[in-house]
Order: sequence, then structure tokens, then C-alpha cells
Amino acid sequence: MSWRSLRQSRNSAVRNVARVLLSRHATQPNAARNLLFSPVPEHLLRPPGNARIVARDPASGMFGVAASTRLPAVGVLVPYARAGVGAIATQARTNPLLRYDGLDLLQRGYDAEETLQILLGSDPEPEKRQVGIVDSRGGSAAHTGAKADPWRGHVTGDGYAVTGNLVAGEEVILAMAAAFEASEGEILPERLVRALEAGQAAGGDKRGKQSAAINTIKDQPYPYIDLRVDEHPDPIVELRRIYEVFKVQMLPFVEALPTRRKPKGDFGEEIRGSLIPNGGLSQADGKAPEEDMPPPQDLQTTPRGS
Repeated sequence: MSWRSLRQSRNSAVRNVARVLLSRHATQPNAARNLLFSPVPEHLLRPPGNARIVARDPASGMFGVAASTRLPAVGVLVPYARAGVGAIATQARTNPLLRYDGLDLLQRGYDAEETLQILLGSDPEPEKRQVGIVDSRGGSAAHTGAKADPWRGHVTGDGYAVTGNLVAGEEVILAMAAAFEASEGEILPERLVRALEAGQAAGGDKRGKQSAAINTIKDQPYPYIDLRVDEHPDPIVELRRIYEVFKVQMLPFVEALPTRRKPKGDFGEEIRGSLIPNGGLSQADGKAPEEDMPPPQDLQTTPRGS
């Protein structure tokens, strides 16, 4: 479906809902009439646009993607990473297939630039896409199609790529790149959040703000930190708040999870104590203390309803 057809389809759906409301609420039709005769907000009809960064941390081998936009749930389609392989993100007229195909190409040994060229060569509308890629060697590549919505552009550096469309201007992606480079030495999730904060401070998505996400993966198939703010009036501020809580309450648990090398994980007493405070479980066998357990019942003789 073309974006023009999608626009017509969305308008038609809104009108149909309004007609139903009018028929059900004939005595108080004002709200429904407003919906029926008012245009759909322009930001809902534009293709998804955002500011986004993909990156690799050379010290840990961690990959990550962070993004923000004026539409809800940016974390659904934009970020994707695979342990030991790379990270890729698509936006503008988003084609989520590119991220799966791209990671498969990276895993087969193609570098970021080679992967990008193969993806663009197989895409029927590369002029409408934006893509950012980092590979396992720290190489980066990015593409901004000539028909992506302005302002549009990208910048690449050692181990990262920043892309943006429908942003306030070039200053947005430059601020993100500068914040990422200036935070060298911090863990990758922190650097990604700082990049988002800098991009927002420079103007962010020119339509406004609604959602933000960060996804990082270390050396296991599961995420290291995967946080989303799907709908919020100040999503990057909220993402920062959740990230700070996650670092204290969940990151030690994630660090202790089973891995390929340590299938039992590393759930020591400190981790158990943080998850189950005040001795909620017996340290010897993981069972609740005897005095806290309800008295046993004879299932054969206990009457029903007792």
C-alpha cells in the first residue's frame, strides 16, 4: 500500500468511526461531528520519522540502538541488534525487513558498508529509506534517501551512525554524535541515552515528542538493556528515569543470568537478597520458612467450600 493510499485509508477509517458515534449519540453529537469534519492530525499521516543512533562498544563488544519520535512505540520497528554480529535500524518509510536481512548479511561476514549496499540494491524504494548499521569490527554505514522527509541526514563515526528525518535540523544529529563521542568510557547504554538527550535539547523531532527506546545486547542472545517509553509527553526524560531505576534494581540481576558459558548463572546471596529482601526465602533450600507456610490440608477429606 502506498503512503497516499494509507492516508486515504486512515481518513476513511476515522470518518467511519465518527459516523458510528453520530448514530449512537444523536443527542450529543458535537464530539463526533468534530471528528467527522476535522482533518486527521498531519503528524499521524506522515511516515514515521525520528532521530536515532546505532553503536558498538569496542571494550565489551556490546551493540545498541536508541531512538525517539513523535509517534508511539518507536521501539517496535526501529532498533534491532544481534550479539557478536551488529546493530541496524531503519526509519523514514520504514522497511523492517531490512533489519533482519541486514543482520543476516553481517553474520555471513559482510561489513557494514557492503551490507548497506546489498540492502539498498534489493529494496524497491531505497530513496525513501533511512538506514544505519554498525558491524562487529566497529565499521559503520548509513543511508538517507533523497525522498525521506526533511530535515534529513546522517553522520557516521568510529563505531556509530546517527540518522534523522523530520528533525529540527542538522544540529540534532550533530549534537547526538558529539554527546556520544564525549561520553567515551561510559557504558554503552549510558552513552546512547546521553545521545538522545542531546538530540532532544537541539530540537529533536520537529513535530514534537511521544516515544523513545533503547536496546542493547552484549554477548548473549537476550537483551542486556531493553527499555521503551511507548507513549509519554516527555519520553526521553521518562526513559532516563526508567534507566536509572533499572540500573539499581534490575541490572545486577541481568548480569547474573545464565549464559552459554555459565548455564547456572551467578545468583549469589547479594542478588538473592536484592530480589527477596528480609529473608523471604530460606537460604538453605529456597523454601519459605516453616512458620510462614499455611497448615497442610488433606485433599481427600477436606470438604468442598471449607
